[in-house]
Amino acid sequence: MSKSKETTGKTILVATVLSVVCSIALAAAVTLLKPIQDTNRALEKQRKILAAAQILEEGKGSPQEVHKQFERFQRYLVNLDTGDFKQIKTDDPYDQRKASKDSKRSIVLSSDQDIAGLKRRANEADIYVLRDASGKAENLVLPISGYGLWSTLYGYIVLKADAGTVVGITFTEHAETPGLGGEVDNPKWKALWPGKQVFDAQGNPVLGLIKGNVDPAKPEAIHQVDGLSGATLTSNGVSHLVKFWMGDLGFRKFLNKVRQEGI
Repeated sequence: MSKSKETTGKTILVATVLSVVCSIALAAAVTLLKPIQDTNRALEKQRKILAAAQILEEGKGSPQEVHKQFERFQRYLVNLDTGDFKQIKTDDPYDQRKASKDSKRSIVLSSDQDIAGLKRRANEADIYVLRDASGKAENLVLPISGYGLWSTLYGYIVLKADAGTVVGITFTEHAETPGLGGEVDNPKWKALWPGKQVFDAQGNPVLGLIKGNVDPAKPEAIHQVDGLSGATLTSNGVSHLVKFWMGDLGFRKFLNKVRQEGI
């Protein structure tokens, strides 16, 4: 074997060994970091829910404080077709997003039904209920999702126990344009939601964003939120997802039960 061929062979061997070692190291790092990443994501979700529920200021609270406050919530599984609900453990493995992709645990939405651009909807949704010291329900934390401009937005809308008055809204995941549709994360915009009414006098979900600013002097202002400047499609997406999840295919039957029977 010539010296050049021997050198080439050694170079290829070294490169191959290094590639294998780097691949193993990367896989090990991903495996080791995943539990930490999952924990951080869960903590951030809880922070956002607590902020939407007006319990902690946006982005504030140590992990210990967040966990302590979140212990005030109970978790329930809601049958979206009937409105029936049952309590489950906070750490129950049910995953609504995974269920929506399972044909046995979800339904396909027709184009007329799918105003939020979801394609499928899980049969059950997991919600949180905040209770006061006496055990009385204070707030209902309901998951919402729908397509904006570039992405599916995932988040929560928090209602008072009257099942119609907004306490707050938050989005835990999206890929909308920073400075435009990404303004769904802006605390000033989210501060416009508390006190808004989801339903009209006939019980229809009418809450949504409008183009421009809401005129507080108009009676319909109680059902309106300022649109996101320069982000019409994201604004429409938020309106559609709120109306979908507050409607017949979403939580409407459940919310009717809460009004009539409590939770």
